[in-house]
Amino acid sequence: MDREKVIKAVENLLEALGEDLNREGLKETPRRVADAYAELLSGEGKSAEEHLKRTFTAKSGGVVLEKDIWFSSTCEHHLMPFFGKIAIAYVPDGRVVGLSKLARTVEVFAKRLQLQERLTAQIAEEIMRYLKPQGVLVVCEAEHTCMTCRGIKKAGSATVTVYSAGEFPEPLREEVMRLL
Repeated sequence: MDREKVIKAVENLLEALGEDLNREGLKETPRRVADAYAELLSGEGKSAEEHLKRTFTAKSGGVVLEKDIWFSSTCEHHLMPFFGKIAIAYVPDGRVVGLSKLARTVEVFAKRLQLQERLTAQIAEEIMRYLKPQGVLVVCEAEHTCMTCRGIKKAGSATVTVYSAGEFPEPLREEVMRLL
Protein backbone atom coordinates (compact mmCIF):
# COMPACT_ATOMS: atom_id res chain seq x y z
CA MET A 1 0.00 0.00 0.00
CA ASP A 2 1.28 3.45 -0.90
CA ARG A 3 0.48 5.48 2.26
CA GLU A 4 1.19 8.84 0.61
CA LYS A 5 -1.25 8.10 -2.21
CA VAL A 6 -3.90 7.07 0.30
CA ILE A 7 -3.36 10.26 2.30
CA LYS A 8 -3.67 12.37 -0.84
CA ALA A 9 -6.78 10.45 -1.94
CA VAL A 10 -8.45 11.05 1.44
CA GLU A 11 -7.55 14.73 1.26
CA ASN A 12 -9.12 14.88 -2.22
CA LEU A 13 -12.22 13.04 -0.99
CA LEU A 14 -12.67 15.39 1.97
CA GLU A 15 -12.26 18.42 -0.29
CA ALA A 16 -14.76 16.94 -2.78
CA LEU A 17 -17.22 16.53 0.11
CA GLY A 18 -16.83 20.25 0.86
CA GLU A 19 -14.79 19.82 4.04
CA ASP A 20 -12.09 22.17 5.29
CA LEU A 21 -8.85 20.19 5.66
CA ASN A 22 -7.60 22.77 8.18
CA ARG A 23 -10.55 22.18 10.52
CA GLU A 24 -9.27 20.92 13.87
CA GLY A 25 -11.02 17.55 13.70
CA LEU A 26 -9.78 16.81 10.18
CA LYS A 27 -6.13 17.86 10.37
CA GLU A 28 -4.85 14.32 10.99
CA THR A 29 -7.76 12.45 9.38
CA PRO A 30 -6.00 11.57 6.09
CA ARG A 31 -3.09 10.00 7.98
CA ARG A 32 -5.44 8.20 10.38
CA VAL A 33 -7.44 6.80 7.46
CA ALA A 34 -4.23 5.60 5.78
CA ASP A 35 -3.19 3.90 9.02
CA ALA A 36 -6.63 2.32 9.37
CA TYR A 37 -6.58 0.93 5.84
CA ALA A 38 -3.08 -0.43 6.36
CA GLU A 39 -4.44 -2.43 9.30
CA LEU A 40 -7.77 -3.37 7.71
CA LEU A 41 -6.04 -4.67 4.57
CA SER A 42 -2.99 -6.22 6.26
CA GLY A 43 -3.78 -9.69 4.89
CA GLU A 44 -3.11 -8.65 1.31
CA GLY A 45 -0.12 -10.54 -0.05
CA LYS A 46 -0.03 -12.93 2.90
CA SER A 47 -0.51 -16.68 2.64
CA ALA A 48 -2.26 -19.13 4.92
CA GLU A 49 0.69 -21.47 4.44
CA GLU A 50 2.63 -19.97 7.34
CA HIS A 51 -0.24 -20.92 9.66
CA LEU A 52 -1.24 -24.27 8.16
CA LYS A 53 2.10 -25.85 7.22
CA ARG A 54 2.88 -27.25 10.68
CA THR A 55 0.60 -30.18 11.41
CA PHE A 56 0.41 -32.91 14.02
CA THR A 57 -0.44 -36.59 13.79
CA ALA A 58 -3.95 -37.45 14.98
CA LYS A 59 -6.33 -40.36 14.64
CA SER A 60 -8.91 -39.93 11.93
CA GLY A 61 -12.59 -40.76 12.15
CA GLY A 62 -14.06 -37.71 13.82
CA VAL A 63 -14.46 -34.07 13.04
CA VAL A 64 -12.60 -30.99 14.26
CA LEU A 65 -14.87 -27.98 14.70
CA GLU A 66 -13.75 -24.49 15.61
CA LYS A 67 -16.71 -22.13 15.76
CA ASP A 68 -17.47 -18.51 16.62
CA ILE A 69 -14.23 -17.22 15.11
CA TRP A 70 -15.01 -13.50 15.08
CA PHE A 71 -13.74 -11.51 12.10
CA SER A 72 -14.08 -8.15 10.42
CA SER A 73 -13.43 -7.47 6.77
CA THR A 74 -13.88 -4.75 4.18
CA CYS A 75 -16.39 -5.12 1.36
CA GLU A 76 -14.79 -4.45 -1.99
CA HIS A 77 -18.04 -3.07 -3.40
CA HIS A 78 -18.49 -0.14 -1.00
CA LEU A 79 -15.25 -0.11 1.05
CA MET A 80 -17.43 -0.58 4.13
CA PRO A 81 -16.95 -3.10 6.93
CA PHE A 82 -18.66 -6.41 7.32
CA PHE A 83 -18.19 -8.59 10.35
CA GLY A 84 -19.39 -11.77 11.93
CA LYS A 85 -18.41 -15.29 12.88
CA ILE A 86 -16.91 -18.19 10.99
CA ALA A 87 -17.04 -21.89 11.81
CA ILE A 88 -14.51 -24.29 10.34
CA ALA A 89 -15.06 -28.04 10.47
CA TYR A 90 -12.79 -30.62 8.91
CA VAL A 91 -12.40 -34.38 8.91
CA PRO A 92 -8.70 -35.05 9.46
CA ASP A 93 -6.90 -37.62 7.37
CA GLY A 94 -4.23 -38.30 9.98
CA ARG A 95 -3.07 -34.68 10.44
CA VAL A 96 -4.43 -31.72 12.44
CA VAL A 97 -3.30 -28.16 12.97
CA GLY A 98 -3.17 -26.06 16.14
CA LEU A 99 -6.57 -24.44 16.73
CA SER A 100 -5.23 -20.90 16.78
CA LYS A 101 -3.95 -21.51 13.26
CA LEU A 102 -7.52 -21.79 11.97
CA ALA A 103 -8.34 -18.35 13.40
CA ARG A 104 -5.12 -16.97 11.92
CA THR A 105 -6.11 -18.37 8.54
CA VAL A 106 -9.42 -16.51 8.79
CA GLU A 107 -7.48 -13.28 9.45
CA VAL A 108 -5.25 -13.75 6.39
CA PHE A 109 -8.31 -13.68 4.12
CA ALA A 110 -10.52 -11.31 6.12
CA LYS A 111 -7.88 -8.56 6.16
CA ARG A 112 -8.19 -7.66 2.49
CA LEU A 113 -10.79 -6.19 0.20
CA GLN A 114 -13.23 -9.04 0.14
CA LEU A 115 -16.54 -10.64 -0.75
CA GLN A 116 -18.09 -12.89 1.88
CA GLU A 117 -18.58 -15.69 -0.64
CA ARG A 118 -14.90 -15.55 -1.66
CA LEU A 119 -13.74 -15.35 1.96
CA THR A 120 -15.65 -18.53 2.83
CA ALA A 121 -14.27 -20.42 -0.18
CA GLN A 122 -10.67 -19.25 0.28
CA ILE A 123 -10.55 -20.49 3.86
CA ALA A 124 -11.91 -23.92 2.89
CA GLU A 125 -9.64 -24.30 -0.14
CA GLU A 126 -6.50 -23.42 1.81
CA ILE A 127 -7.37 -25.89 4.56
CA MET A 128 -7.82 -28.56 1.88
CA ARG A 129 -4.55 -27.55 0.26
CA TYR A 130 -2.37 -27.64 3.36
CA LEU A 131 -4.03 -30.06 5.78
CA LYS A 132 -5.29 -32.45 3.11
CA PRO A 133 -8.28 -33.53 5.22
CA GLN A 134 -10.95 -35.86 3.93
CA GLY A 135 -13.25 -32.87 3.78
CA VAL A 136 -13.82 -29.36 5.07
CA LEU A 137 -16.92 -27.26 5.73
CA VAL A 138 -16.78 -23.49 6.37
CA VAL A 139 -19.83 -21.51 7.49
CA CYS A 140 -19.69 -17.72 7.62
CA GLU A 141 -22.42 -15.49 9.08
CA ALA A 142 -21.88 -11.77 8.71
CA GLU A 143 -23.53 -8.39 8.97
CA HIS A 144 -22.70 -5.95 6.19
CA THR A 145 -22.75 -2.25 7.02
CA CYS A 146 -23.60 -1.51 3.38
CA MET A 147 -26.94 -3.20 4.25
CA THR A 148 -27.36 -1.72 7.72
CA CYS A 149 -26.09 1.87 7.41
CA ARG A 150 -26.98 2.81 3.85
CA GLY A 151 -29.16 1.63 1.00
CA ILE A 152 -31.88 -0.67 2.33
CA LYS A 153 -30.94 0.07 6.01
CA LYS A 154 -31.87 -3.31 7.47
CA ALA A 155 -29.95 -3.46 10.75
CA GLY A 156 -29.50 -6.94 12.15
CA SER A 157 -29.77 -8.69 8.80
CA ALA A 158 -27.25 -11.49 8.38
CA THR A 159 -25.80 -13.16 5.33
CA VAL A 160 -24.78 -16.80 5.62
CA THR A 161 -22.40 -18.50 3.21
CA VAL A 162 -21.39 -22.16 3.28
CA TYR A 163 -18.57 -23.79 1.36
CA SER A 164 -17.45 -27.39 1.46
CA ALA A 165 -14.70 -29.29 -0.28
CA GLY A 166 -13.61 -32.90 -0.32
CA GLU A 167 -15.64 -35.69 1.22
CA PHE A 168 -17.56 -34.74 4.33
CA PRO A 169 -19.70 -37.73 5.40
CA GLU A 170 -23.38 -36.83 5.84
CA PRO A 171 -23.65 -37.96 9.50
CA LEU A 172 -20.69 -35.71 10.43
CA ARG A 173 -22.08 -32.82 8.36
CA GLU A 174 -25.42 -33.13 10.17
CA GLU A 175 -23.63 -33.19 13.53
CA VAL A 176 -21.64 -30.05 12.67
CA MET A 177 -24.75 -28.19 11.53
CA ARG A 178 -26.54 -29.22 14.74
CA LEU A 179 -23.63 -27.90 16.83
CA LEU A 180 -23.74 -24.60 14.98
